[in-house]
Amino acid sequence: MTRKSFEAPDHSLWDDVKKSVKPLGQVRKRKVGGMHAAKSTIIQLQAPKTSTQFDATPKARQRADAPPPLAQMDRRTAQRLSRGQIEPEARLDLHGEGVETARMKLLHFLSAQRHQGHRMVLVITGKGASAFARHTLHGMTHFHTPEREGRLRREVPLWLHEESFRLHAVGFQPAHPKHGGGGAFYVRLRKSGHHSP
Repeated sequence: MTRKSFEAPDHSLWDDVKKSVKPLGQVRKRKVGGMHAAKSTIIQLQAPKTSTQFDATPKARQRADAPPPLAQMDRRTAQRLSRGQIEPEARLDLHGEGVETARMKLLHFLSAQRHQGHRMVLVITGKGASAFARHTLHGMTHFHTPEREGRLRREVPLWLHEESFRLHAVGFQPAHPKHGGGGAFYVRLRKSGHHSP
């Protein structure tokens, strides 16, 4: 195959093409630079979006004068309670009460006992009417088992986390079988006149 030689007009055209073309190295640098610029632009555009999404679901803030959240019993007290070695200073039996009546009675009871200087009380909720409700197991998490839940036994732990109850209660845990087991709770009260345990 014979190689065609360039004629003069072809040479001048080729020279024009060469002048309009930039070396590949420079093109790459520009592309890389363009990509970097695009990335930084994307980051700047997405940053406000992220912060807006975070602000859209703010964390619950506790008021400065609100009582602190409930805490677990200290280890020694929790162990003694789980062994039935501490006698409650007072008890409230809510078994058979309606939900609203039980809630009001519990709040009044905790307030009254705290102001009397009591620190440990027993709240009896009943074990519910299911086939498994009379089981005598007790522990820190047994009352979360759905098949063993009575209505009040499910509600009382929720109430105790509310601010009006936290004014009086420090923490709670399920009772020993001799004090009602799965149908009762020990409630630790705050010192009278103080938010702190």
